[in-house]
Amino acid sequence: MHPDATAVVQRAVSLRGRPLDDSQRALLARYVDRLAAATATLNLTAVRDILGIYRRHIAESLALLRLLEEHGLVPEGARLIDIGSGGGLPGIPMAIARPDLRVALLEAVGKKAAFLRDTVEALDLPRVDVLAVRAEEAGRDTAHRERYDVAVARAVAPLNVLAELALPLVRLGGWLAAVKGSKVHAELAEAHEAISRCGGRVAAVFPLPTLVGAPLSVVLIRKERPTPPELPRRPGIPAKRPLR
Repeated sequence: MHPDATAVVQRAVSLRGRPLDDSQRALLARYVDRLAAATATLNLTAVRDILGIYRRHIAESLALLRLLEEHGLVPEGARLIDIGSGGGLPGIPMAIARPDLRVALLEAVGKKAAFLRDTVEALDLPRVDVLAVRAEEAGRDTAHRERYDVAVARAVAPLNVLAELALPLVRLGGWLAAVKGSKVHAELAEAHEAISRCGGRVAAVFPLPTLVGAPLSVVLIRKERPTPPELPRRPGIPAKRPLR
């Protein structure tokens, strides 16, 4: 690998906050290769080159894992669900860095879910499952409703929509960690009622370290009450008519 490329990879991995062993680094490299190769036809990410994927996606995924660990939200064996996983971000890098976690990758688009299944098998990630369903459907399924310690989401939906998609999946006392950009405070102002109706409370907003210029934040929402049985509404309704 070219020295400049090696430096990019090292900087991305350093946001993990602790060393990855050689096998974990090799798995990450294989994952990034697969993601870069598939994204041209599947539109998995707008970032199509390997080093760009490290700078943006791997760095952010590992930084998010570190933040969750620093706040004690992902203990040994925790169950984590990645909402709208797309190409497996942030769930697959998290699973590689923390093989003890039970990770569910929720992705409703069939071709993307097929890529995830193939990738999980190719990388031999036995504690990672792929759920090829809508979040609204998973949230009404007793196998998944209020079963997860943490839900994570990057660039999925505004917070007032995401609350209805994600919080039904989170157990009482669990957490939703939503990665947001520069409009985070405007989204929070609009989402207060939706978050409360779904049983959540905004606990904190933290900056997320990145290797790119755009500032990011992580909104941590604690699940304090059961989500009402009528939520989530049927597929598509949360986005069309967000809770107010």
